[in-house]
Amino acid sequence: MTDELTRLANSVLWPGFTGTRLDGEGAPVWLRDALEQDLAGVVYFGQNISDDLAALSAQIHAANPLALIGIDEEGGSVTRLEVGTGSTLPGAAQLGILDDTAASEATGAELARRAREAGVDVVLGPVADVNTDPRNPVIGVRSFGPDAALVSRHVAATVQGLQNGGVAACVKHFPGHGDTHLDSHHALPVITLDPSEIEDVHLEPFRAAIAAGVDTIMTAHIVVPAWGEKPATLNPAVLGPLREMGFDGVIITDALDMAAVRESVGIGGGAVQALAAGADLLCIGNPTNPGAAALPDQDERDYLAAREAIVAALRSGMLSRERVEQARDRVRKLAAKLGAATPAEAPEFDGASIVRRALGVRGELDAAASALSVIDARRRSTLAVDSAAAYVAEGLAGDGFRVRLDVARATQAERDAALDAAIAAGGRLVLLIDRPDVDADQRALVELVAQRRPGAVVVNVGLASQHPLPLPVVEVGAASRVGAEAARALLLAP
Repeated sequence: MTDELTRLANSVLWPGFTGTRLDGEGAPVWLRDALEQDLAGVVYFGQNISDDLAALSAQIHAANPLALIGIDEEGGSVTRLEVGTGSTLPGAAQLGILDDTAASEATGAELARRAREAGVDVVLGPVADVNTDPRNPVIGVRSFGPDAALVSRHVAATVQGLQNGGVAACVKHFPGHGDTHLDSHHALPVITLDPSEIEDVHLEPFRAAIAAGVDTIMTAHIVVPAWGEKPATLNPAVLGPLREMGFDGVIITDALDMAAVRESVGIGGGAVQALAAGADLLCIGNPTNPGAAALPDQDERDYLAAREAIVAALRSGMLSRERVEQARDRVRKLAAKLGAATPAEAPEFDGASIVRRALGVRGELDAAASALSVIDARRRSTLAVDSAAAYVAEGLAGDGFRVRLDVARATQAERDAALDAAIAAGGRLVLLIDRPDVDADQRALVELVAQRRPGAVVVNVGLASQHPLPLPVVEVGAASRVGAEAARALLLAP
């Protein structure tokens, strides 16, 4: 018989897993057992997406009717629902550029419709971070922008669109991941801002989300020295004030398998400390993140590390049973609320039109070309963003030539060879980049191409360049299929 404390620990755990079904060959046997023993639910990542996603969701809800299914989906540069083809939804930066809150609310409503269709209950978005550091490697165009008021109004609008559509929104990453140049997937960022600046700038979008009735808020693995040495996810001095701001919903942790936690206190230690700090639902993370180092049963191992640490802490008295029961009750209250929700009907939606309106052009474009030859020089993919996804270059090049060039590793001979091949293919030469202001290799490539092919054009899918480039630039604002196709249509327009 399942131990009562095991069920209690399960009720606050939100693991990722491998597989696209709950039964049959290759299915994670442990997951069904855990769901039947009160597991809070699961989070979908790219490896879980298939044409049968709705059937998988139905199996999960059948195993545990109170299970919450979340998905790491933002639209734009971050997509799971369209992981194979690229997002057809506008990204946050594009919506911020347009600054039309009706478009943001409509985008949220459309995302809610797609999530419900897939059987998803919680959308891990929108990003509420104010991206005040242009070097930021993990937020960037995932943010609505660098201005707190702008971010606040679009966060509130997106939350309303999502939640009126019958799913829970999850604004992230509290207390704000926008002023860092480190990625918490790989390190532990320290925010040295004066607390008053955090209060006035970075907390403002979270206040707006709370005022809009947001159901869940995700924590950040960042350290604010003025508030102590622990990252926010594990720090009651950070999570306590979130309650004081009037938020009574579910506090969700960012993934506990990220290096900021895994390599400091470990998944188990992080789970216990996060609950003690005031978190309610523990996102364990994506078991495929270790890449080739991931073990075949990595998903179960990570889940058990968290579960057993919580059970041990409950038995020893290190963790208050009352605190975990409070967290469980918040999670179940949300599940009941979503189960009884009557979603508003999503209006007709034209994401491509929104993206086209957000496109910007710097410099003068030559007459339209009949074909494009694309050199894809974007940075390598990260755990948060599939930066090097082929669908972006495919959407831009169409049937034309394209080549991938890892400029951070490429020799000069390899750069010359890629450029020679693109020139030989004919058509307009296009450089696809994403970090022109902070990546010296990308800028150097732009300068090389400007010398050898003055009629070339740059397509930038990252933050808009604040420094002049020697070629015309199409600013897209997201590494998505719909953004790439919009740029292609602009460059081929008669």
